[in-house]
Amino acid sequence: MAHELKIFSGSAHPELADDIAQYLHVRRSDVTVTQFPDGETFVKINENIRGRDVFIVQPTCPPTNQNLMELLIMVDAARRASAERITAVIPFFGYARQDRKDQPRVPITSKLVANLLVAAGVNRVLTMDLHAGQIQGFFDIPVDHLYAKPVLIRYFRQNRLDGDLVVVSPDVGGMKMAHSYAKELRAPLAIVAKNRVSASEVEALDLIGEVEGKNVLIVDDITETAGTLKTAAALLKERGAKRIFAGVSHAVLNDTGRQRLQESAIEEVITTDSTPFAKGENVSVVSIAELLGEGIRRIHHDESVTSLFDIS
Repeated sequence: MAHELKIFSGSAHPELADDIAQYLHVRRSDVTVTQFPDGETFVKINENIRGRDVFIVQPTCPPTNQNLMELLIMVDAARRASAERITAVIPFFGYARQDRKDQPRVPITSKLVANLLVAAGVNRVLTMDLHAGQIQGFFDIPVDHLYAKPVLIRYFRQNRLDGDLVVVSPDVGGMKMAHSYAKELRAPLAIVAKNRVSASEVEALDLIGEVEGKNVLIVDDITETAGTLKTAAALLKERGAKRIFAGVSHAVLNDTGRQRLQESAIEEVITTDSTPFAKGENVSVVSIAELLGEGIRRIHHDESVTSLFDIS
C-alpha cells in the first residue's frame, strides 16, 4: 500500500517508540540494529518500505555519538530501500547547546548535525523543546518543533501544583520559557542569576522577584547533573519559598544528577519520557507519546500541527 505509515526505532528509546505506535494503532516496524565487534553499527530493515511514509524515533541522548550515528545509518537504509518520505523523530536533540561560536575556534555542532541529517536523506524533522529555537533555521527541510508545556501544565493542574505559585527561571537564558509557563499558570515570574563555574558546577548569585511564603515551580528545558536546579532551589529556600517543584522538558539524568536532586530542596521534579534517563526517587515522568504520536499522524495526513501547542 503506497504511503502506508511505518514507525521504526533505534536502540536509544524503543519504549517510547512502542508507546507512540500504540497511540497510532500500528505495530513498530521490524529493523535489526546491532554492532560489529569493532563497534561499527549495522542496520537491516526487515520489511518492505518502498513508497512508505517512514518515521524513525531516536532521541540523540547518551551515548550521543552512537545514537546519532545509528539514526544516520537507519535513514540511509530507509532511503536506499525507496521510502517515499523519511521523518526523523528526535524527542531530545543532542548537541543543541553547541548552537553558536561563544569562544574562538569552536564548532557550531548543532548546525553540523543538521547538515548530516539532511545529507543522510531526512525529509523532515519532528522534535521537542530545542535548547535553542534558532536551530530550526539550521535545517533546509521542514522542522516541526513541539513543546512539552501542554503536557507538563496538564500534570501541574491535575495534581494541584498551580496554587499560590511563583514560576522561576533558573537562569536569564530560560526567562522566555519560564514566562510562557507563568502566563499560562497566571503566576508571577522570578529569575535566578547564576554563574557557571564548569560544565557540572554552577553557583546561584541572586534572585530577581519575590518567593517568600510561596510555592515555587522552577522551569527548565534540560537537566543532566542537576547543578543548576539544586543551587537555584537552595537560594529559593533561603529566600523563604515554601514548597519547591521543578518542571523540566528533558531529564538526561546521570548518577550525579539523581543524587543532587535527592539532596536538594526540590520536592518533586516533573519531566517527560523524551529520554530513557528520566528516573529517580523524586522524579515524576509524564508521557509525550500522545503528543509525538499526534504530530506524526498529522504529518502523515498533511494536516497542521499548530493546535498541538494549545493547552487543554
